[in-house]
Amino acid sequence: MLDTEQNVRKKSKKKKDRLKLLLTPSIAFFIIGLDFWIKTYLRLNFSFQSFPLIDKLVYITVVFNTGTAFGFLQDKANLLVYLTLILILIFLFVIKKEQQKRVIFLIATGLVLGGAFSNLIDRLMLGAVVDYIDLKFWPVFNLSDSCITIGAILLIIDSFRKRS
Repeated sequence: MLDTEQNVRKKSKKKKDRLKLLLTPSIAFFIIGLDFWIKTYLRLNFSFQSFPLIDKLVYITVVFNTGTAFGFLQDKANLLVYLTLILILIFLFVIKKEQQKRVIFLIATGLVLGGAFSNLIDRLMLGAVVDYIDLKFWPVFNLSDSCITIGAILLIIDSFRKRS
């Protein structure tokens, strides 16, 4: 009887481990797909236009950013593509080395990778990243930028939790 319970627990653990393996790529692909759809729709229908989404709070302003965050490295598309690829490879290496793959870690890595790949796809296809979320007091950004930021914050939180 005890042996059967142990087998059930082992099978359950293996199933959870397999589901955990799918969490990061599932989140990444979801972010890439959703952001690609939003960017394509806005680019084709509202390029260089601005309109309120939530009046006096959030606007949709479609711009093409040839630089990085806050407009650094404008018109350095090739350099930014190579830098992004290098950073993604380093990030993948770090993910592989991580021993304890907790759910928060997997979610965070999915957000960062999805955002990074989504913006990389823009750079490769358009030579610029399509930004569209405008708060009027902050540079215009997109869903991918938000996912990278949220993922990075979650990784920092997770690293502090790991130490204690």
